[in-house]
Amino acid sequence: MSTSGSAEFLWRGHRLQLLGQRAVWDPQQGLLLVADLHLGKAESFQSQGIPLPSDGDGATFNALLALAHTHRPVQVLVLGDLIHSRLGLTADLRQKLQALPELLGCPLRLVGGNHERGCWLEGLEQEPSLALGPLWLSHAPEPRPGHLNLCGHRHPVALIGGGADRLRLPCFAYDPLAEQLVLPAFGQLTGGHPCPEGEMLWLVAEGAVVPWGPTPRRSGLSFRRPGPAPRRRG
Repeated sequence: MSTSGSAEFLWRGHRLQLLGQRAVWDPQQGLLLVADLHLGKAESFQSQGIPLPSDGDGATFNALLALAHTHRPVQVLVLGDLIHSRLGLTADLRQKLQALPELLGCPLRLVGGNHERGCWLEGLEQEPSLALGPLWLSHAPEPRPGHLNLCGHRHPVALIGGGADRLRLPCFAYDPLAEQLVLPAFGQLTGGHPCPEGEMLWLVAEGAVVPWGPTPRRSGLSFRRPGPAPRRRG
């Protein structure tokens, strides 16, 4: 089984790179996509009396800046849940978000997620789902005919092994029937949810992307593992 820092994903001739940093790079459009940063999550919990260390945001910011420095995107687009809640929107976090486009070296755009509802972010409009080229970009899964739906919200993870040795690894998950690719959560303080049966998975482990093929279906359909990047027939 091969592993690398990225994996190619091909859809109707449009090439994407699934990055080991839990992001998607679209070289044809110069677009860097991430989802579910959940900035301010520790502070949100702290405001409710639950102690969490306040160091996760720094690692998340640094990882995003490193990706922008490497790929030099035309724009960075967050597929929802940039922040965790209004409770975590401290003055310090607001200042960092205002400075982020300049630090990235390009515009920052946000498709509004459920965690941004009711929040106002200076200089950063919450946009509805939108099309960029062949991609339909949304927060929650939102298949759209004729487009590849890229989204977040689910925080997909794969369960590997069993018993005491079982691992929960973040992953990219592709539903070939819905033509939908779900990104793993980019934030450092996020959990995850197992993927439905039949989705094609690419595991993320220590900065590497591992093609894993589909989760099994109870219907008895067989799949190869690992599998190549999906190609749409017809």
